[in-house]
Amino acid sequence: MDFTAGKLSNEHKEQFRSASESADPLTVSALQISPKSPRSPKSPKSPKSPRSPGDRHSKHGSDRGSPLKHKKNSHSPRDGRPKKGGCGGKGTWGGLMDTDDVHAIDPNDPNYTSSEEVTDLNCRNNLLQKCRDTERTSTKDMVAAFEEYKKKAIILVEEYFQNDDITSTANELRELGMSCYDFYFIKKLVSMAMDRHDKEKEMAAVLLSALYAEVIKPQQVYKGFSKLLESADDFIVDIPDAIDILALFIARAVVDDILPPAFLAKANSSLPKDSKGIEVIKRAEKSYLSAPLHAEIIERRWGGSKNKTVEDVKDKINNLLIEYVVSGEKNEACRCINDLNMRFFHHEIVKRAIIMAMEKQQAESRLLDLLKKTTEEGLINSSQLSKGFNRIIDNIDDLSLDIPNARMIFQSIISKGASEGWLCISSLKSLSTQLEKQEIDEKLVKEFKLKAQSMIKEYFLSGDIEEVSRILESENSSCLAELNAIFVKKLITLAMDRKNREKEMASVLLSSVCFPADDVVNGFVMLIEAADDTALDIPIVVEDLAMFLARAEVDEVLTPQHMEEIGSQFFEPNSIGNKVVLMAKSLLKGRLSGERILRCWGGGGSSTNGWAIEDVKDKIRKLLEEFESGGDAKEAYRCIKDLGMPFFHHEVVKKSLVIIIEKKSERLWGFLKECFSMGLITMYQMTKGFARVAESLDDLALDVPDAEKQFKVYVERAEAEGWLDSTFSFNRLGHNSMENGFC
Repeated sequence: MDFTAGKLSNEHKEQFRSASESADPLTVSALQISPKSPRSPKSPKSPKSPRSPGDRHSKHGSDRGSPLKHKKNSHSPRDGRPKKGGCGGKGTWGGLMDTDDVHAIDPNDPNYTSSEEVTDLNCRNNLLQKCRDTERTSTKDMVAAFEEYKKKAIILVEEYFQNDDITSTANELRELGMSCYDFYFIKKLVSMAMDRHDKEKEMAAVLLSALYAEVIKPQQVYKGFSKLLESADDFIVDIPDAIDILALFIARAVVDDILPPAFLAKANSSLPKDSKGIEVIKRAEKSYLSAPLHAEIIERRWGGSKNKTVEDVKDKINNLLIEYVVSGEKNEACRCINDLNMRFFHHEIVKRAIIMAMEKQQAESRLLDLLKKTTEEGLINSSQLSKGFNRIIDNIDDLSLDIPNARMIFQSIISKGASEGWLCISSLKSLSTQLEKQEIDEKLVKEFKLKAQSMIKEYFLSGDIEEVSRILESENSSCLAELNAIFVKKLITLAMDRKNREKEMASVLLSSVCFPADDVVNGFVMLIEAADDTALDIPIVVEDLAMFLARAEVDEVLTPQHMEEIGSQFFEPNSIGNKVVLMAKSLLKGRLSGERILRCWGGGGSSTNGWAIEDVKDKIRKLLEEFESGGDAKEAYRCIKDLGMPFFHHEVVKKSLVIIIEKKSERLWGFLKECFSMGLITMYQMTKGFARVAESLDDLALDVPDAEKQFKVYVERAEAEGWLDSTFSFNRLGHNSMENGFC
């Protein structure tokens, strides 16, 4: 029926009103956009429409003729809907979509026409549809923007790993203008670094610290690491040691103050109990953040301070002290010290500040105030403070050549520090003892070295520990620390050039003579300092020194604190000292490490001897053959670790290469790749393994005619992977492949 033309009859009006009143109230409410109710109490009443005959007897239910008789809806002409459309009463703002110029259509209005109702419904439906379309379009745009951000984030990370330009990366991240997605950048940066070398891991940690707060909001960093924990189960599929690496990244973030320590507890409560993320949190807490001096260990785990040499750091320290003496700005000096990010090298700041105070008396008060402030605020800890003072005590006589009365001035500085409460004298060496040490006759030292060498050789023949102790007491009746350190150095040096029997005897003697721990520490420091020369005669000096150092800790000759003290003196990533300490720590972290280290040379007080070399070779051959024929990679990794002989991993490389050349096995090549990326096989052992194969190529060619050709191809692939040391050169002298003395 066309409602737009002509007037409606009373019957049609009644039916239309009945349909309107029986409509779904929710639908009516959703379309209601009126600021005013159809019947405001103060508005003039509309004239009542004439009643139909059936309505006259409606009172007391007597309207029998009404067509609405069985309807449950109210038939009162008064509007029963909530006043103001349910949007408040007098003095309120009205509905959310209310406007001043739009009013609800009242069917009882004398000017009402039904076409207005239909048109109004259409308008409202169109408006709702537009809102839904806008919402769908907005969601699609957000998804597209996130996908675009993902692509750009991957490119940014790749470029950063190539150019190592923090400033450029920060600027490009700002230009993206999508800070709400920065959590994904965090996740992608860490996940990509996890599958790369230590260099990229350190670069990622440095970048996170640089971008924190300045470019990436703390909330995004928090969310990014939460996403990483949620994805730990996926990471472990491609990265076998993902749990340890991710735990170290989280511990590093806590140490660098970009994650709050409370992050671990909150993440632990939000993750499923059987997820790998829980294991990551436990590893970060127990293995890293709970260890003594954990901050130094974590910061140096991947090389740390990769762009800083010792001389660069010393120059920066010298410049900041000079600038502080001129300006007197303590806060600025503290900020510069903090920005160095080398807490384990703060003893150099203490040393240089005191020497500068001794050289320039007018600057003494200002420099001591700086040391007091940094110590009280915990910027420089007591261990680093004592170490700085002790280094000056060790060199006080040399300083006296340039600074008159150096000893007296230094004693005065010690007294001031103690009286002000920021220096503990009991932690310092004695100046008088140091004087006695410096005045030892050089002739006496030379004679002791000769006697010590003779004494040690005799001990290797007789095994008489009591005789050695008796001679030591008579030769070093004053228990001079320098002579004890010389004996330790001589003992281990002679043992390293001999067989396992002598190495075991040396360790037993070291634990029996009961030298002070500081003397043993000095002996190991002297050994490491001379390691470059020792390597000319003993190619595996790093492995041997690491084993002796680990054995000293197992025998309780040294403590973990002493290990850290030795490591702090050799913090450069590529130094032999750093390699020795890191290898010793890795040996001590292994499962049942104490038992393995005690038995590595066939000793340990057990009737069962250690592994014979032939037994080890046979075990390596069997596990490689089992893996190559379809064995489990994780089981193969475990077997290699269980051998407990990291210094013999070159045999794994050698035997793997032989099988690869004989069978062209890409499976074993992938195995070597994983072992290297996990750190199970070091570059040193990998290079040594290739060198061993180069030596035996002539024999191998009898079974495999193109062995040399294949080997050259694998050498090129290994160099491309970064497995081989720069000292390796297959084409140098026939098949000679090493230039540093070992083959």
